[in-house]
Amino acid sequence: MKRKHAGVYTAVIERCPDTALYIGYVPGFPGAHSQAATVDELTSNLREVISMLLEEGGQRVPGTFVGIQTVDVA
Repeated sequence: MKRKHAGVYTAVIERCPDTALYIGYVPGFPGAHSQAATVDELTSNLREVISMLLEEGGQRVPGTFVGIQTVDVA
């Protein structure tokens, strides 16, 4: 019997200008990344990847997503 792993995870999502695919990853969770044609599909893919990693004993590195920062380089 498979265990269910509940939780909320923050994903960083970008869109590739070359392929127009959405690329997402979960900071602090090695291996938790995917890509898809839509954000909904990406979310589903990430949900599946996270569940698989947790079932295989994967551990999230402790940390909390803080936000994004714009850095101006002169």
